[in-house]
Order: sequence, then C-alpha cells, then structure tokens
Amino acid sequence: MQQSGRARALQYLREEVLADPDVQGSFLNEVDLAKRIGVSRTPVREALLLLVADGLVEMLPGRGAYVPPMSGREIRELMEIRALFEKHAAARTIEAGTAPVAEMRALLDEQHTIATSGDTGSADAATEFVGLDVRFHQALIDAADNVMISRSYAALRVRQRRVGVAALFRATDRQLAVCSEHERIVDALAGGDVERAGKAIDAHLDCTLQVLLRQA
Repeated sequence: MQQSGRARALQYLREEVLADPDVQGSFLNEVDLAKRIGVSRTPVREALLLLVADGLVEMLPGRGAYVPPMSGREIRELMEIRALFEKHAAARTIEAGTAPVAEMRALLDEQHTIATSGDTGSADAATEFVGLDVRFHQALIDAADNVMISRSYAALRVRQRRVGVAALFRATDRQLAVCSEHERIVDALAGGDVERAGKAIDAHLDCTLQVLLRQA
C-alpha cells in the first residue's frame, strides 16, 4: 500500500531529520522539507503538528517549527523508563525461556562490524549503529509478548535515536563500549540469570546517561 504524503513526511522527519544531532536547537524549513520528501507543504505541516503533540517539535508564532534540545531531566526520564521496560522484559523472557538471544547476538555482530570498520566517526555509520541499537533493545521488549509494552517502548524510538546518535559523536570509542555492554546483557540472558541481566541493563543505560549529561 502506498504511503500518504503525511505518512511519508512523518517517517522522514522521525527517522532522518530528528535523529540528526545538528538539528537540535534549530528551526525546520517547511519548504525545504517538502522538496526533500517530494510532497507539498500541507502534509509536512500536518506531520509537524503530530510531532508537536508528541513533544518533539514546538511551533513558535512567526518563527515556525523548532526542535528543542532534550534537557537533562528528559534524558534521565527516558533512561528510567527504558530501564523499567527492559528489565521487566529480561525477567519475563528468562522465566518463559523466550529470550531472543540469537536475534540479539546477530544484531550485536552487525554493530561490532561497524565499530571496528574504521569509519565510526561518520554520520552514516553512527546512524546505522544506532538503528541496530534500537532493534537490539526492541527485540528484547517484543519477546516479552506484551503488546502494550511493545507499543509504548516503540513510541520512545525517536528520542532514543536522538540521544543515541548524539552519544556516539560525543564520546570517543563509545561504539566499542556499547558492544561490550550489549555482550554482557546477551550473556546474562543466555545464562538465564535475571539479576545479572538487570544489572547489565542498568549499567549500559547509566553509561549512556553519563555521556549525555556531560554534554547536556
């Protein structure tokens, strides 16, 4: 089924525009966005209004659509919500024997390939790495087999991509560190150790939080 103009604009804004660290703290040009997406200004404006409702964009009278930087408090709250969801999913999947170890290892292998490619400083590599990161964590959430939790977690995706890409640009060797942290999470899931999995998730999210707060 062909996407509507608004759906195309919304996807482009979420996946491409808002994930760019350089866009934070700047205004978006509706005419330029419409040309890049290949639609008229109307679906771009409609998509922007949906992002306003999500708290990702602000419409300032006479100035247009503004992308506010995430505050330290917002970043802390994001990591707190993620920790609650991910530790719950880890416990549920370990107890049910459904931890997606093979899928998460495959995604981790792809991340490791990027992290050791020698091209870690490029915007494309960072974006691809964070896309894999989102899929890695979503795989764990989805394996808990709770539709409402999966949808709620997926709704955080734009914010996760924003802070994730920013973290990679702000910390030297962060990609390799993320791979090591992910490895500890997968090892704990594979070993069926709920407590160790919870601690590994907390440690991973806390490391990311500290990197971001140093620059917030």
